[in-house]
Amino acid sequence: MRGEFLVRGAWVLTMDSALGDFPEGDVHVCDGAIVAVGRNLEVPGVAVIDARDMIAMPGFIDTHWHLWNSSLRSLVRADDAKEGYFPVTLRLGPLCTPEDAYCSVRLGVAEALASGITTVHDWSHNVLTPQHAEAELRALREIGVRGRFSYGWGQDLPLDQLMNLADLARLRDEWPAGQGMLSLGAALRTPVANPRGVVPIDVLKREYDSIRTLGLPITMHARPGVVSLLDQHGLLGRDVQLIHPQGVSPEERVRLAATRTRFSCSPVIEMHYAQAMRGEIQFHELSEAGVQQSLSIDSSAASANADFFSCMRALLWSHKQRFGAKVPFPPRRLLEIATLEGARDLGIDGHTGSLTPGKRADLILVRSNDLNMAPMIDPVYALVYSAQPSNVDTVIVDGRVLRRGGEFTALDPEQVVREATESVHGLQMRAGGQATRT
Repeated sequence: MRGEFLVRGAWVLTMDSALGDFPEGDVHVCDGAIVAVGRNLEVPGVAVIDARDMIAMPGFIDTHWHLWNSSLRSLVRADDAKEGYFPVTLRLGPLCTPEDAYCSVRLGVAEALASGITTVHDWSHNVLTPQHAEAELRALREIGVRGRFSYGWGQDLPLDQLMNLADLARLRDEWPAGQGMLSLGAALRTPVANPRGVVPIDVLKREYDSIRTLGLPITMHARPGVVSLLDQHGLLGRDVQLIHPQGVSPEERVRLAATRTRFSCSPVIEMHYAQAMRGEIQFHELSEAGVQQSLSIDSSAASANADFFSCMRALLWSHKQRFGAKVPFPPRRLLEIATLEGARDLGIDGHTGSLTPGKRADLILVRSNDLNMAPMIDPVYALVYSAQPSNVDTVIVDGRVLRRGGEFTALDPEQVVREATESVHGLQMRAGGQATRT
């Protein structure tokens, strides 16, 4: 339920430059909205969440995540030519049922909440049928996370065939009026060399035309040369989000900034698969060019977890390896990228991304007196360099307390795990493999 309560006595990091921070601050929440932030707020008669020895901050915002394959992480072997991420998802994706997708999304989003992620971008590139899309949306709605669902294609769709544009239009038309928690987008295939094959540019242009007519945002994985090709055909723009800032030329960076095209960075995956993904993470170069950027998990099947603190640190480590101390990367900037910049990327910064009165109440409380966090002097430094998902005590999304004291309040994690496990074993059996239970 969305009630009224007061978060009392936290070290509040608002991520709002006009408000600043409050070392012993309070956050007043009513009917899903942030009413006030400050010290010693007086709100008689409301429930109080004791947040002493905790850091209050906006929830993390993920901007690119293949939630449909979260359950496959036990099958993916990152460095194996036959059992790596791409071979496994290409082989098993076409065998996934809507129920498999539902179970996998629930598993991924449950882990997201445990990591302090309150907004997810469900980058669904295995929409085999309309029922698959409905199953993923049902999982997102039931758990109560904020997010965007980007409708994609099935893993077995021939490269010269259009994605299901009619069903995308149907879904857009049936989208609930006033739906504030979830939004709709479209995920498209890549028109340059990549492990999933090259989609012909004429097919891509026809998809673009239909999606832009529907007024939906577009997202696509980037590979070297894709920016120039998209620019040549008028396919860049503020409605486009590209994934993986690698292999982008100086000239392409200028065009990205000029067209206001955005980038989502998945540093854990980009460092792990650096050679296959063709280059170093160019977050700094794109920032210098003025390109909007954000952070994302990518796939917890490939990374094996959904630790957003590790995402921040991976980006920091990549930067330090490349530039050392010559180009500072302040910890507060990393927190901004993980929160407010993610909201800007998804176009929801008017609703979330900072603890600003009037915005929706998406916030987390992180314990500062745990062994790996104490003694805490600088909360920003502690969050970026020390914090782990296990330190996340409370998660609130749209004013609803979904985790408290490190425990779920509206979700049975044992059921989520059990159903995801049964799903992946069934998928293995259908693929002709031997399911091994432990």
